[in-house]
Amino acid sequence: MRVLDDVSFIIDHGLMVGVVGPNGAGKTTLFNAILGLISPTYGSIRIHGLPFSEMRGELAYVPQQEKVNWRFPLTASDVVMLGRQRKIGWVRRPSNEDKQIVSSCLEKVGLSERGLDLVTNLSGGQRQRLFIARALAQEAHTLLLDEAFSGVDVASQEGLIEILQSLTNEGKTVLIATHDLTNLAKRFDLVLCLNQHVCALGPPSESFTPAVLAELYGAHGMSLINETGKP
Repeated sequence: MRVLDDVSFIIDHGLMVGVVGPNGAGKTTLFNAILGLISPTYGSIRIHGLPFSEMRGELAYVPQQEKVNWRFPLTASDVVMLGRQRKIGWVRRPSNEDKQIVSSCLEKVGLSERGLDLVTNLSGGQRQRLFIARALAQEAHTLLLDEAFSGVDVASQEGLIEILQSLTNEGKTVLIATHDLTNLAKRFDLVLCLNQHVCALGPPSESFTPAVLAELYGAHGMSLINETGKP
């Protein structure tokens, strides 16, 4: 069964892009393809004009909270240090530079005081900030967040968005997969509207037309128009 068909788009650097669509639209499948975890049946994915195999390590992934096993006894600093693993290798121990990078990444996401805390003692919003810090430690140029705000309160969402916007201001590219437009839509530079194919790509105010929202969410889409930046 084909999950995605006729998906073609180009995204420039330094943008926050919402990959929006209902559950089952193919958002996670798209991310898995971008990350090289699955291969397209046809077509290709290019990052800076190169295949993923030549850009490994340049993309960082922030998963859905419910897909993470939180039972491992890791501290916040341990989790962020995992982002350095590709550069450190499996034999060498973290250097002072690696430790400084981890400390700096924790500070960027507002968790500098929680580095020695176990992940199990962090709130949902703090855990998601921690995964963003891990992505920063990886020194990736593109971050993919898969329903990363699911189960996170509105105040925490706003804090996370502010962090991500600061990253786009530094030239990084952020893709956020979500089916919830209520609190996030107006914060995206672009939205990629996806429902097994690309329904639209552009600024929210231009992309969230009645026709596109209906294609994404059916009759419920009409009730979203006033909440998504469309006049």
